[in-house]
Amino acid sequence: MNISYKWLKEYVDFELTPQEVCDALTSTGLEVDALEEVQSIRGGLKGLYVGKVLTCDIHPNSDHLHVTTVDLGRETPSQIVCGAPNVAAGQKVIVADLGCVLYDGDKEFVIKKSKLRGVESCGMICAEDEIGVGTSHDGIIVLPEDAPVGQPAAEYYNLESDWLIEVDITANRADALSHWGVARDLYAWLRQNGYKTSLHRPDCSSFVVDNTDLPIDVEIENTEACRRYACLSITGCEVKESPEWLQNKLKVIGLRPINNIVDITNYIMMAYGQPLHCFDADMVAGHKIVVRTQPEGTKFVTLDGVEHSLGAHDLSISNAEEPMCIAGIFGGKGSGTYDTTTNVVLESAYFHPTWIRKSARRHGLSTDASFRFERGIDPDGVIYALKQAAIMCKELAGGKVSMEIRDEYPMPISPAKVSLKYDYVNSLIGKEIPETTIKDICESLEMKILGEDAYGLEIEIPAYRVDVQRPCDVVEDILRIYGYNNVEIPTQLKSCLVVKGDEDMKHRLADTVSEQLVGCGFNEILNNSLTKGAYYDERNIFKTENCVRIMNPLSTDLNVMRQTLLFGGLESIEHNAKRKNGNLRFFEFGNVYHFSPERKNDDNPMAAYSEDNHLALWITGKRVEGSWAHPDEDSTFYELEAYVENIMRRIGVQPGMTVRKKSDNDIFSSGIVIENRGGKKLVEMGVLGKKILKTADIDAPVYYAELSWTALMKVIRKNKVLYNEISKYPAVSRDLALLLDNSVEFAAIEDIARQTEKKLLKKVELFDVYEGKNLPEGKKSYAVNFILQDETKTLNDKQIDAIMNKLITNLKNKLGAELR
Repeated sequence: MNISYKWLKEYVDFELTPQEVCDALTSTGLEVDALEEVQSIRGGLKGLYVGKVLTCDIHPNSDHLHVTTVDLGRETPSQIVCGAPNVAAGQKVIVADLGCVLYDGDKEFVIKKSKLRGVESCGMICAEDEIGVGTSHDGIIVLPEDAPVGQPAAEYYNLESDWLIEVDITANRADALSHWGVARDLYAWLRQNGYKTSLHRPDCSSFVVDNTDLPIDVEIENTEACRRYACLSITGCEVKESPEWLQNKLKVIGLRPINNIVDITNYIMMAYGQPLHCFDADMVAGHKIVVRTQPEGTKFVTLDGVEHSLGAHDLSISNAEEPMCIAGIFGGKGSGTYDTTTNVVLESAYFHPTWIRKSARRHGLSTDASFRFERGIDPDGVIYALKQAAIMCKELAGGKVSMEIRDEYPMPISPAKVSLKYDYVNSLIGKEIPETTIKDICESLEMKILGEDAYGLEIEIPAYRVDVQRPCDVVEDILRIYGYNNVEIPTQLKSCLVVKGDEDMKHRLADTVSEQLVGCGFNEILNNSLTKGAYYDERNIFKTENCVRIMNPLSTDLNVMRQTLLFGGLESIEHNAKRKNGNLRFFEFGNVYHFSPERKNDDNPMAAYSEDNHLALWITGKRVEGSWAHPDEDSTFYELEAYVENIMRRIGVQPGMTVRKKSDNDIFSSGIVIENRGGKKLVEMGVLGKKILKTADIDAPVYYAELSWTALMKVIRKNKVLYNEISKYPAVSRDLALLLDNSVEFAAIEDIARQTEKKLLKKVELFDVYEGKNLPEGKKSYAVNFILQDETKTLNDKQIDAIMNKLITNLKNKLGAELR
């Protein structure tokens, strides 16, 4: 929000410097981002002076140039070559001296000594548009005879500098989106800090209705979206350029003047925070305005010439026949004010913020008006702004108010009431503030005190403070005016002891694993939780119907919450690969979201939604490349599997606690699922399918693992990672060659083995698979190694044989295994 220092002084009395004003506003929560000295004319007319043309002769080498000598109030006149047809001796003119910078749009050029057709020129005699004081380029500026020679042009045109204060307005402070709103905060600060001040704005006593020649009827069909609508008509207007003072005000804060009627509406908005809109009254068919939604697919062309399709969720301002404006956002082509307009209708309204926000996003339109309506304006300021605009239209356009104000306000908005206790204020702030100070700050912020007792206040909040609805909001307001710096840091530290819980363990282990992965060459990435819904089309696990959808998405690329971390990482891989960085190891901790339609419950709307924390790993490219000591080597799935196993071992998941199965997730061409004994999925990993990679525009193989960090933390919640001395008793290794059906997987063998011997079996490994010659059809051979060890004694043959025989029996009975 751009604030003019001089404009601000019209509403609140103060003698602070611009920098002091910035400091005051920042202390009240209106953080100032920049302070800049500006002029209504770019460059401030520096280097431009009033001069007198002493002589004017035809250029010897040109039939349209003149060689002049110009008196600039110095000892020696300047010789200037001029091409204007109206230059003549004896004229008073504006001269750009050597070194002067002139502007043409975004371009700028410096006046230098030069030769034109062989004659030296030491300056430039200027036209209006060349220095920004007008638009004419028919010839040079000719000043009156009494213009003082040598006077700086800035003084001649009474050009005064101003200070532009750029305030960063937070989303909750809609009340500060105007000069009047900022003035209110500054006034409260000045009062609290002992300055003599007053707050004032123009009254509406000069507003009168001149006649009733052009009455406009108003009907609000959608009272939810439009809470208040007021309008009046003004006849006999002359649409023309605004006066210089109004143009300068708008230019200083970065607005382009258009015409007097439009400039008035922009002035009112920037002055008081109330967006206005003006219609050509002759375009209001039936002299009736209807505030309503349109049938789905209604075509509407905005002022910028773009066609939009309106629907049941777009509020429009319509005449008796068709829409004229997307309410609170953008006017329609043909219904605005033009040079031929003589009769106008001024609109001042209060629209529901949510309706405006959704329509603005839907149509990709963002205007100064929608920015304010989206955040909530002052419903009580609607009529004041309308009257002020009407007064200005009469003064600047010569119009007459031709109807009584039509004000439709079917459901008045009641101001919030808050019960504020002094003890609560002091406990929340951490300092005891005098009761009189609390009352004074509340009153300076226009909060009405309805009642008072020894314990606190009953307060009515002004309607424009949409962010103040609770006692804590009032305390925040009191503190920002009282001054955060006035709350001293205590000399004593009061604290209580807390016991570390599951959440602390979760974060500690996440940090540990992150350090481990970084040490292994991984880079951590962080992707948006919002993602593209198209990623989940035709998936068998991550289904479209399980997406948590955004009601009002910013774009189709950010319209759902992610079900998996996969696609964000693939976007990161694709981005790096296209920049010649193809050897990648990424990991990410992040939340994933799931919607279960079958759990939808009207009594508990959140029952259908779940959120889990996951850890994902991506590996692609070369494991080793360009090493003199090692040949190039591609990354493999087994490398990824090792990283996953190391993570699980590090956080305390022992091999016997999990079961491995084949993954049926269609994101993998082949994959593995690791579950706990209860069937809860802990990890899913594998080789990503070519279809997924093609969608992401990735050529190289990608190996992916996703760990449910939430589920893993539950599995190890009661585990303690202990460190023991290496056993001094030897381990025993036994191998079995098993003939099995092709459908049997190694995970089934491992599971049976660990169920058979839970104490002494330390490791089960598959070291060979054989299929083909000399084996029955439909069979395969697994060579499996078993490691047995007792940490208290040496195992004897009898114990070992008993375990192995029991193991063989279970494998035969449960899997139909045969020994080879």
